[in-house]
Amino acid sequence: MSQVQNKIIDKAKEIFEHIKRRDKPVLKSPIRSLSNVKYDSNEGFFELNGSMKSRTLTANTIKTFAQTLKMMALSKEIIETDDMATKREAYYVSKNWGDARFKEQTESDTVMDDVEAMFEVNREQLGFIPEEKGGEIAGKLIVIDKNLDTGKEIRIDCTKFGSGAYSIPSSVEELKFETDAKFILAIETAGMFQRLVKHNYWKQANCILISMGGVPTRACRRFIRRLSDDMSIPVLVFTDGDPYGFLNIYRTLKVGSGNAAHINKYFCVPKAKFIGITPQDIIDYKLPTHPLKDVDIKRIKDGIKNDPFVQYHKSWKSALKQLMEMKVRAEQQALAKHGLNFVISNYLPEKVKNPEKWLD
Repeated sequence: MSQVQNKIIDKAKEIFEHIKRRDKPVLKSPIRSLSNVKYDSNEGFFELNGSMKSRTLTANTIKTFAQTLKMMALSKEIIETDDMATKREAYYVSKNWGDARFKEQTESDTVMDDVEAMFEVNREQLGFIPEEKGGEIAGKLIVIDKNLDTGKEIRIDCTKFGSGAYSIPSSVEELKFETDAKFILAIETAGMFQRLVKHNYWKQANCILISMGGVPTRACRRFIRRLSDDMSIPVLVFTDGDPYGFLNIYRTLKVGSGNAAHINKYFCVPKAKFIGITPQDIIDYKLPTHPLKDVDIKRIKDGIKNDPFVQYHKSWKSALKQLMEMKVRAEQQALAKHGLNFVISNYLPEKVKNPEKWLD
């Protein structure tokens, strides 16, 4: 029996014992927000700070209490039958739960996250997988997977996909790797990834290219973390020069998020370095810009005031303040002002060779 199964069974027994004693059962889980995390640079990721929320069985909470227990039961069934369910499928399964069914998937997702946090495991261990793709890979990497029918190893050469790329699966725990690449380049936009793939930048730079497609999925983050750790190679992150690229994409990849603080240690990449568009790059490369939106300004202010990562890393606080003073943002594609392939011929080679221009 798996560790997760044991946790579910133990919690169910605890609730049953409370009911037998005519006590009100309680479900406790960590508060998942930036207000309940701490950041230790030695650990390298956001950790929970200890605040908990309790859900006691009352007339007002009976539905969510029942939904939580049903979600636990569904997870136990999935694990026992060696199956899986997408988050969307879990929502539809609830339609058989009578009055405990979910009206919207957002309700289902929230309860699933609560169960995950309560047991301090990731949702994949509970048998639930996301709908979204994990990301795409090209370059000097061999991924060793298994044939689901025979159990035999499959060697996937990420240099052999032509104009395409290898897609990261939803679960990456069983994968193995072979590479002699110098670094991993994690890229925000699919368009920039395609440009670098088309012109074989991975061959020129002896690297592995990974398309994050915006904020990287858990599978993408876990893949990068495992690849970096197993192969002992650095991770360089290339995003737009805006608060979203800085705080939502890079920060989430490097140290995690408040919402997932209970599992950040598995998914974040503490060794990641930022070589994307900085405020100083906008000046040095004379890049075309767009005005900061209200949401950008709010994100900067929130980051400076409330984000433990920004508060610790003074270079990031300075960069955000500089961007605020400039009142502009710049995209990766703005480098095309100097030529479609300026990013390959000049920008990336210059950035890679000059670590003093990186941000932690």
